[in-house]
Amino acid sequence: MTTLATLALLLSLGQPAQPEAQPHGATVAHAETGHAAGHDESLGAVMMHHVSDGYLLEFPGFCDGALAWNCELDLRAAFGTKVDPVSGAISGPLVFGSLDMTPTKHLVMIWLASAILLAVVLGAVRRRSLVPRGLYNFVEVLVNFVRAEMAVKNIGERDADRFVPYLVTAFFFILFVNLLGLVPFAASATANLSVTMALALFTFVITQWVAIRSMGLGGYFAHLTGGLPKSLWPLWFIMVPVEFMGLFTKPFALTVRLFANMVAGHFVILALLGLVFALGTPLVALGSVPMALGIFMLELFVAFVQAYIFTMLSSLFIGAGLVHHGDHDGHGDGGHDTSHASHVAGTAPGHG
Repeated sequence: MTTLATLALLLSLGQPAQPEAQPHGATVAHAETGHAAGHDESLGAVMMHHVSDGYLLEFPGFCDGALAWNCELDLRAAFGTKVDPVSGAISGPLVFGSLDMTPTKHLVMIWLASAILLAVVLGAVRRRSLVPRGLYNFVEVLVNFVRAEMAVKNIGERDADRFVPYLVTAFFFILFVNLLGLVPFAASATANLSVTMALALFTFVITQWVAIRSMGLGGYFAHLTGGLPKSLWPLWFIMVPVEFMGLFTKPFALTVRLFANMVAGHFVILALLGLVFALGTPLVALGSVPMALGIFMLELFVAFVQAYIFTMLSSLFIGAGLVHHGDHDGHGDGGHDTSHASHVAGTAPGHG
């Protein structure tokens, strides 16, 4: 797989500009997709094209009567969306006023990753047995890992199972999207800020819902004062804005952490392979290609690590909302809540 990925990236980076009159597999003019004749073929532009979102899918296949590595499918043309070349007005069945709902490349990758995830999970549970084997064993190990090592340890045995479905879903979804981004000609949707922000918002909403249910609406707003007594109410004008902004630092950290790590790996791989064409000598490939393969293997590890970190931090933030309830009320379920509170309070700040 690594050899195929390297070959695909090399072919993509080294592909010369195509004339506008002869696009491979595109059903509309390239002026609508940003690939008009004379577009920027610099290394930086090619790297941004491979990482950024758009309406153009590239794949190897049969197009224009021949096999080619760079066939293209314009998603706007496929879904009937039209762009006026003069005014830039957009029209089509998926356009509602100024809102363009035409699927993009990253959305297609999300659909594909979700379909693969459902196929893997449903295929695994069809062969359940008393002694787990094969794919079912692998899925069960990961599910138990999320429950035992994340949910139970950070949320507590009493409340963990309420949030395990969300944590397991987030873990597997991010993992499959990350891995799909390493497949040749595919794209990593988690390298899109909109995607990572949407994922972080799910955790943010659940975290605030947990805190409000734990402390009550009055206790939730009282917590925004930073624990200052009423006698020091003038300081509330400082603490409340600080605490309110602090509510958004956690989803912001989740958003940027996942996005930055996924983008960085792709940029490094593309930059190493692009040295072959930037320096104009194939001898560079003797060093850059093995290094790119090494980074590619590291990206496989990062795909798992980033899914783990996002899920771990989500469980920490959810657990912190429940811990505030124990601290606010001054009582709980005995020593278990006390030890759990000290565990989360001691680790959560270090994780952002």
